[in-house]
Amino acid sequence: MEKDKKEESFKEKIKELKKKLQECEKAKQEYLEGWQRARADFLNYKKEELKRAEGLIEFAKEGMILKILSILDNFEIAEKSLPQDLKEDKNIKGLLLIKNQLKEFLKQNGVEEIELKGEKFDPAFCEVIEAIEDKEKESGVVIEEIQKGYKINGRVLRPAKVKVAK
Repeated sequence: MEKDKKEESFKEKIKELKKKLQECEKAKQEYLEGWQRARADFLNYKKEELKRAEGLIEFAKEGMILKILSILDNFEIAEKSLPQDLKEDKNIKGLLLIKNQLKEFLKQNGVEEIELKGEKFDPAFCEVIEAIEDKEKESGVVIEEIQKGYKINGRVLRPAKVKVAK
């Protein structure tokens, strides 16, 4: 009889241990799934933060490029107003070389000029400053660029300012 009691007590302990083992397995699975979700959330957060940082860098880069464009505009204005005899001066050639270096720097950073002269007006790429009566040109055709427009990586950075035919 005592043997039966020991055996029965032993079976009860085994049942309890099996029950505890199942509870532990269930808890382990819940913890594992929670950890996996937290890890996935963290990885997604890191990707989002990286995208935000890249966007911020791109925004800062575009701001810097816009400032450089205003310097380039001044070089363009100065070059247009130079008399022909001064264009051969070595000092002037040096300044124009700096202008070309700025253009090359911008090109290397994905900036390209928007060519509009002779093209039909497109509000996505330019702003009309003035409409001029011109019988030789079709209405809405760009006659003159007042300020060049630029694209960066395929999208408009700064629209051109133009004169169009009426």
